[in-house]
Amino acid sequence: MKLACLNLILLLISVHCLNCSRSEDGQQQRVSALTVLEQPEENIGKRKEEATVEDDLDPEDMEVFYPTNEWQIIKPGQAIPAGLHVRLNLETGKNEAKFPDDGNGKNGLKYWKQGNRHGMVNTDSKSFTAKELKRALKLIKQEGLMDIDESHQEKVQKTFRPIKELMEDFEAMNVVMETDMEIINKLVSKFNSTNATLENKVAALYNLEYYVHQVDNAQHLTAIGGLQLVINALNATEPHIRENAAFVLGSALSSNPKVQIEAMEAGALQKLLMLLATDQPVAIKKKALFGFSSMLRHFPFAQQQFLKLGGLQVLGQLFQAKEMESLRIRVMTLLYDMVMEKKLIQEVHDWSTRHQEKCHQYDQVNLLPSMLEQDWCMLVPQLLMSTEHDTREKVLRTMNLMISSCRSEYQAMQGLSSLLNMLRSEYEELAAEEQREGEQDGYFLGLLHSASDIIKKLE
Repeated sequence: MKLACLNLILLLISVHCLNCSRSEDGQQQRVSALTVLEQPEENIGKRKEEATVEDDLDPEDMEVFYPTNEWQIIKPGQAIPAGLHVRLNLETGKNEAKFPDDGNGKNGLKYWKQGNRHGMVNTDSKSFTAKELKRALKLIKQEGLMDIDESHQEKVQKTFRPIKELMEDFEAMNVVMETDMEIINKLVSKFNSTNATLENKVAALYNLEYYVHQVDNAQHLTAIGGLQLVINALNATEPHIRENAAFVLGSALSSNPKVQIEAMEAGALQKLLMLLATDQPVAIKKKALFGFSSMLRHFPFAQQQFLKLGGLQVLGQLFQAKEMESLRIRVMTLLYDMVMEKKLIQEVHDWSTRHQEKCHQYDQVNLLPSMLEQDWCMLVPQLLMSTEHDTREKVLRTMNLMISSCRSEYQAMQGLSSLLNMLRSEYEELAAEEQREGEQDGYFLGLLHSASDIIKKLE
């Protein structure tokens, strides 16, 4: 009997605990907004809606703005279709929107909506459906098979050449295409031909000069023996041959050390000096001076030989010769460039073996002392009488370069001081005019500084 009572008590306690547990689970379900239930996969699709979470957004947030031709207030969060005219109403402080118009109160925009999609469409512009586009493509193919008007076809044929014929012309052009080196070979052969006339030889040299500006082409000319032929032509009896040969040589030598060395070994320097020293037309001397300058620049060994062969005396005679006034500024510029070239090389702080060797070579070129010995201090200032500002500029910079050694000669020159003062006054006015026009560092200001520096050093 006691055992039966005990079992009854235990059963009542279990029932009470079970009810309490179910009550707590119900309360938890009411508190949570999401209940996750374990279920078979086949039931997931059926009860999918039970597992979604709804946003706590105000329904007004996703409301679409429907535009009209009148201004309407845009509510916060409203979706506005693109293309509307939007403004801020300063009286109410709210944003407003409407259809844009063309000034007459008309517009070609229309609002559309399809499901969740919406926007604006321009009804004034033509639009085509997919079916219409396919139909148009079929018509294009059909029209392409139709017969073309014969008169129109004849007009087209007269105006345009067939592509087949053009392709044949292009192929023919490719066949005759030649490289620069092949052209140089032909020009050298033409010049060296025994059957070539004077006109042919001059034309060959004239065309050759165009190609040897390039470093590789000039070196190729040397490799095939063409450079030696050009150098030999400096002694030709025909003036036009000598003139054009000097022109070709100058172009080939310019900034080309390999060709400079080959030309030096072939005796080009002596032949050019001969043209400058003897009685020749001005055109020949001009081209010879061009070749001479190309040989000497950046080639200290050639500059040494130039002094040994009496080249400075030849340039001095050319500078003072009558009817050679056009060459004076070229001669002075060449001498200035060579003096500055040596000075700039020596001012570089480079302790490499190559640079030290270059400095040693330039140390052997005593150009400035030789210029002082041959009265170049008195020759250079003569060009200050020129009315050209470019000539004055080159003379002033050359005088500034030589003034430490030529100071006493400059002071002794009659009229030089007054000429320099006159130039300073002239360039003061021109520099002031430049500055009034907004040029703070103009051309004439530089000339003024050059003239002022010389005057100050001579005081």
